[in-house]
Amino acid sequence: MTGTPTTPEPTPNQNGQVSDAVKGNWVDHLAPPATRPYLRLSRADRPIGTWLLLLPCWMGLALAMLSDGRASLHDLWIFVGCALGAFLMRGAGCTWNDITDRDYDAQVERTRSRPIPSGQVSTKQAAGWLIAQTLIAFAILLTFNLNAILLGFISLAPVAIYPFAKRFTWWPQVFLGIAFNWGALLAWTAHTGTLSAPAVALYLAGIAWTLFYDTIYAHQDTEDDALIGVKSTARLFADKTPQWLQLFLILTVFLMGIAVIMSALPRSPASLAMALMGPMAMGWHLQWQMRRLNTDNPTICMMLFRANRDTGLIPLLFFAVAWFL
Repeated sequence: MTGTPTTPEPTPNQNGQVSDAVKGNWVDHLAPPATRPYLRLSRADRPIGTWLLLLPCWMGLALAMLSDGRASLHDLWIFVGCALGAFLMRGAGCTWNDITDRDYDAQVERTRSRPIPSGQVSTKQAAGWLIAQTLIAFAILLTFNLNAILLGFISLAPVAIYPFAKRFTWWPQVFLGIAFNWGALLAWTAHTGTLSAPAVALYLAGIAWTLFYDTIYAHQDTEDDALIGVKSTARLFADKTPQWLQLFLILTVFLMGIAVIMSALPRSPASLAMALMGPMAMGWHLQWQMRRLNTDNPTICMMLFRANRDTGLIPLLFFAVAWFL
């Protein structure tokens, strides 16, 4: 079936919990019941997406600080503001994704328990929640410099396009990478005032990294996606996925290494060497994922996808140490 999907009746789920939410998450157990459907729309019960949106921001800020050796209280606000903005914009993006994909989600086993297809919230209510999250994120963006604000506005385009990408291209993960790694450009610019080549190299490394982890993620849904005509790199690569992931691994490490060299070259040799250990250690963690990969096992795919929080934290630790050398 490749035509326009039809929407089946909403399927009830116990206590409104989403099937792939983190077990024991705070939304299902601590949040006021009236807020839970909206927090589930924002994927607050699945925090890995917020981390994957946030980590490129922090990497961009870290390399910007490494490049000029400056640090100020405003950088602390950029650090915090990026965290708040990542939570809000990830929530807004997921809400937009669920609005546009509500008919498809109702036909996929893993996603039919989401708030809209399961009937927890209406499309109109979801749209209101989308606007609220975006406006709060916009208020945070206004605290940055003009060039960073402009980049923030431009980022709305790939965010808006991404949910439709899987309908017209086998490479929707590229569009996700374009959107999810925008923070590397924005945070660099928020610190330096201008966009520079190291930030672009880091941004491209992030896109390669997104292709790595989201291809693994997409392997959970290949059978359902084939039935409803949704495209993905997981379906495109099929049995050749490991070879493609190895390519994305190499590109991630190489491009991040270029970003580090351009950023840290003016610093001491010890600082440069320590910073370069970041992408190398990140590559080791990606290789660890490759050794455990089983694309036919959705549980392993989800476990490896979530492991990418640690993948992104690893280079940050090396960048932080390099700044003090």
